[in-house]
Amino acid sequence: MKNFIIALLIVLVILGFGSVFVVEEGYRGIVIQFGKVRRDSETGQTVVYEPGIYLKLPFIDTVKQLTSKVQTLDDGANRFVTAEKKDLIVDSYVKWRIKDFATYYLATGGFKDQAETLLKQKVNNGLRTEFGSRTISEIVSGERSELMNKAMKQSAESAVELGIEIVDVRVKQINLPLEISNSIYDRMRAERAAVAKEHRSQGREQAEIHRADIDAKVTVMLADAERNARKLRGEGDAEAAKIYADAYTKNAEFYAFLRSMDAYRKSFNNKQDVLILEPDSDFFRYMNDTKGKKN
Repeated sequence: MKNFIIALLIVLVILGFGSVFVVEEGYRGIVIQFGKVRRDSETGQTVVYEPGIYLKLPFIDTVKQLTSKVQTLDDGANRFVTAEKKDLIVDSYVKWRIKDFATYYLATGGFKDQAETLLKQKVNNGLRTEFGSRTISEIVSGERSELMNKAMKQSAESAVELGIEIVDVRVKQINLPLEISNSIYDRMRAERAAVAKEHRSQGREQAEIHRADIDAKVTVMLADAERNARKLRGEGDAEAAKIYADAYTKNAEFYAFLRSMDAYRKSFNNKQDVLILEPDSDFFRYMNDTKGKKN
């Protein structure tokens, strides 16, 4: 009898623990009964248990807890084709959460990996449609927000059958395939080199124009300076001639004496100079007169 009571107590404890389940914070619970999701007998809707402690039928009801948090699907980059048949490598991510727990469980078995695999296909289909209807210039010139909004709307409509609500779809990065990038960079480099060559050619042309202009101005300035110098020199010579002429008219003998002294000074300026003249030459007239006066 004692053993029976002990066994009965053990069975009751097991049944008690088997009849209670706890839904943790951040999760929602659904009960599976005979392979079907328990629904409300009156409304026919799935019974979703909020966080808390609840009772169930032991060994009959199976509780499946599913997260109610917003989750992120970020599974690397994918290749898409634009309207101009150009490939793009697009890196995107999706924010999603479970909206219909019963539908989600039936569609995915409650497995996150399975859900993300199916969701990724639907999101990629939406992105592929939007990228395929636009050119590269349209994608990178300001239509990215519109593209993501339409892709999210299209993905959200198809994700309903998975019991999933798509919160956001974002494109993190858009790149060209490596082989296309290299080709574009080479073309851009060649175009920039051609532009630089043209600018250098125009610079040299402008430099030659400015150099020729400056040379012409310098030539004109030198010519003007030479003309002015000749003019001043002529005016000086004329003034000197006038002074000599005035001196000659006032005292011709004194003028002749000054000219002779000047000639002597210039002739005997260098000790190496040699003059061969007759002693009675007119050149020595004032010297001879000086000797005669001394005698």
